[in-house]
Amino acid sequence: MAASLQVIYPIGEDTNFDYDYYGTTHFEIVHEHMGSFIQSQVVTKGLAGGPDVPPGSYAIATFTFADGEALNAALGAAGPVLADLPNFTNVQPQMLIGEVIG
Repeated sequence: MAASLQVIYPIGEDTNFDYDYYGTTHFEIVHEHMGSFIQSQVVTKGLAGGPDVPPGSYAIATFTFADGEALNAALGAAGPVLADLPNFTNVQPQMLIGEVIG
């Protein structure tokens, strides 16, 4: 069964996020260390939380994997990816690991 990993960067007081670094340098690191395990990815920049509502998150990165084994292998290789976080944000990201059902 396909598995997914979502990394959510919530907006909070006194937080920052460098979209340029995230979209270039950080994703080069992601692909270098985890890319061989990733089946697909979508990265969404938060624009709004609804009509006339500011976004609750800077961005959400969604990765899909063939199965839990591929997901676990990717997480095992994620050390340099996690170490890079302070280079573009001071946010503690939230993670959601799931089973793809649709």
